[in-house]
Amino acid sequence: MLRTLGFTLILTMTPSVFAAETITTDLYNDKGLAGKLVTTVEDDQNQSVDFRLEWNNRRISIQERYQLDERGIPVSISVEGISAFGAPVKESYEWADGHARWQSRSDEGQTRIEENRFYVTVDGADIDIMVRALLRAPGQEMDLLPSGRVRLTEIRKASVEKDDERKEVTLYAISGLDLTPTFIWCDDNGRLFAFNLGGFLKLIREGWGLDNFEKLKVLADESENQYYKDLTSKLTHKLTTPLLIRNVRVIDVVGRTALEGHDVLVVNEAITRVAKDIEVPANARVIDGSGKTLIPGLWDMHGHLSKTDGFTYLPAGVTSVRDIGNSPENMEEIEQLYRHELLGTHVYKSGFIDRESDYSAGNGFTVKTLDEAKEAVDWYAERNYLQIKTYSSFDPAWVKEFAEYVHSKGMRLSGHIPAFMSAQQAIDAGFDEIQHINMLFLNFLAGDRLDTRQRLRFSLVGDEAYKLDLQSPEVTAFIDDLVEKDIEVDLTVSTFFSLLLTRDRQMDAEYAAIADHFPPSFRRGMMTATMKIEDEAMDERYQKSAKALLAMTKLLFDRGVPILAGTDYFTGFTVLRELELYAMAGIPTIDVLRIATLNAAKVVGQEAKTGSINEGKYADLVLVEGNPLEDITTLRKATLVVQGDRVFQPSAIYSAIGVIPFVEGIGLD
Repeated sequence: MLRTLGFTLILTMTPSVFAAETITTDLYNDKGLAGKLVTTVEDDQNQSVDFRLEWNNRRISIQERYQLDERGIPVSISVEGISAFGAPVKESYEWADGHARWQSRSDEGQTRIEENRFYVTVDGADIDIMVRALLRAPGQEMDLLPSGRVRLTEIRKASVEKDDERKEVTLYAISGLDLTPTFIWCDDNGRLFAFNLGGFLKLIREGWGLDNFEKLKVLADESENQYYKDLTSKLTHKLTTPLLIRNVRVIDVVGRTALEGHDVLVVNEAITRVAKDIEVPANARVIDGSGKTLIPGLWDMHGHLSKTDGFTYLPAGVTSVRDIGNSPENMEEIEQLYRHELLGTHVYKSGFIDRESDYSAGNGFTVKTLDEAKEAVDWYAERNYLQIKTYSSFDPAWVKEFAEYVHSKGMRLSGHIPAFMSAQQAIDAGFDEIQHINMLFLNFLAGDRLDTRQRLRFSLVGDEAYKLDLQSPEVTAFIDDLVEKDIEVDLTVSTFFSLLLTRDRQMDAEYAAIADHFPPSFRRGMMTATMKIEDEAMDERYQKSAKALLAMTKLLFDRGVPILAGTDYFTGFTVLRELELYAMAGIPTIDVLRIATLNAAKVVGQEAKTGSINEGKYADLVLVEGNPLEDITTLRKATLVVQGDRVFQPSAIYSAIGVIPFVEGIGLD
C-alpha cells in the first residue's frame, strides 16, 4: 500500500509562473482516468493547486497555496486536505526576516537562516516548483529544509505532437529526495509535463493523451534503465572461480538446527559441499566466516515489484520475491531486467484479476463477466504465471467455478476475500491461500454482511480485532479448516502494524530502530499517520488490536497453518521487520527462518532447487554478522549476498542509495 507522503511528494506537482493561467494534468491508472491535478497560476509569486485522485477505495483530496520569492523558492506554503486512508492533512511554512517556521504531520520546527531555503513539504506540491528553482540555482543544486540537499540533472530532450501543435520537453533526474532518483518530463518552462509512477500511475498534460505518454515513457525508460545498469555493473562482482566460506555457522532450515564451524563451497552457481574442513580448491576465493552466520536467501511472498526494488531487497538478504499483483506490462519488463541487467531477485509471478466496480484496483485485468475472468486466467497461464490473485470486488458467485478453472490450468488461487463473502466461504469455494491477516479477522467481524472494498477492511480490524476471542469455538473451527485444507496465509503483519500504530510526528514503529540510517528527507516522510486516529480511546483500541494480530500469528503457527512472510510495502526493510514480528509473537527463530526460506520455496514448487543450504541446490546465500538465532535483528547486518555466480556487498549497495550501512562489508576486490 502506498503512503500518502511518498505518493503526494512525487505526484502533486505545480507548474511555473509566467502568466496567469490554469494548467491541468491528467492522472491515469489501468482503469482509465483516475484524477486531476489543477494548478492555478495567479501571478509570478502566487500559485494554488487542487489535487484529487481515486484508486482502490483510496481518496486523496489536497488543496495548496504557494507564495514564491524572486528565486522561485517558497516563502509561504499552506496545504490542507485528506490523505489516502482518511488521515487529515494540514501543513504550513513561512520564512520572514531571516526566520523559518514550519508545521506538518511529521514535525514542527523553526530556525534562523540568513537566506531562505527550499522547504520540502510532507504532503504538498513542491517537486515542480523545485525543478524550476533548481534550474535557477548555481550548479542546479540547493540545500533543503528541514535538512538534506537536492540536485537536478538534465538527461535528454524529446518532442511530442498533437493535431498541429508541437512541444519540446526535457527529461530531468531529481536526486536527494528519495533512495533513488525521480525522473520527470518538463516543458521548456520547467513545468511538469509527464511522469510515470512505476506502472501504477501515468501523468500527462491534459489534452496530450496516452499515446504521447507511452512515447515519452519509452524514452525515459531507456535513460532510467541505463542509469541503473551502470550502477548495477559497479555493484556486481562476478564469480569466475569457486567460492569457499570457511568456519561459519550454517542455518539448516531442513533439520531446524545450526551447524557450527562448517564450510560451504560454491562452484558454478551451485552449493557443492557443506562440511567441516573442506579442502580449498585451486583458485578459490576464500571468505572467513568466523563469528558470522550463513542463511538461505530470504523470500518476500507479497511483493509489488518495481525495477529499482533490487537495490533494497538484495542488501537485506532477500533473493526471491513472489510478485502478488502488478500490471502485466510492468511485470514482464521487471522480469526481463532482473534476469539480465539490473540488481534484482528471482521473480515468481502471480496474475491479478478484479471485477469492474467503483472500487476495483485498476491493476492487472479488470473484468465484467466470469468468462472474461477465465480469459484472463488463460493469458496468465500461457505466460507461466504460478497463481491467480483476486481482489475485493471479485463476484462471490463466481468463485467456485473460477477456482475450478484456475486449478484446471495447474495454478493456485489466492487473494483478498471478495466483499460480501467470508473467508470461510472462500476456502470452501476453492481458495488455496488468503492474503493479509486482516482477512482472518474480517471472517468474524464482517462475514458476508459488510462491504469490505472500503476502508472498513482496515478500520474495523483496528476498532474490533482485540475483542475477538481467539479461543472461541468459532475461531477454533475456522483454523481447523485452514489446517485440514492446507490453506496458506500470507500475513503482511508489519504493514498492518504501520497502518494501526503510526501517528503524526512519531516515527513509524516498524522502522524506528533503523530510521537513522535513512536519508533525512526520506526519514521525515515516515512520521505521518496512515489512519485517522480521532481520540485517545481509538488510539488505545488500535494498539490492542495490533497485539491481537501477533496473538493470531502465534496461534496460526502453533496450530500448523502454513504461514507465508510477505510485506506489501517497502521491500527488503519490511521483510526483516516482518520476521522480527513473528519472533516477537513467540515463534522460534529457526522456524521464522524456515518460514521465510524453505516454506516459501515449497509454495512455488522450487524446494528441490532452492530455499535451504544443501548440496546440489542453487547458491542463494546470505552471510550475516552475529547469530540471528540469539538476536533476530542481526539479519539487518548482512555482509555478503550470493546469488548464483554473482556476489554483492550490502554495504556498497546501501551507500549507493543514500542509506547508512548497518555493518561493514566484506572486501570483494
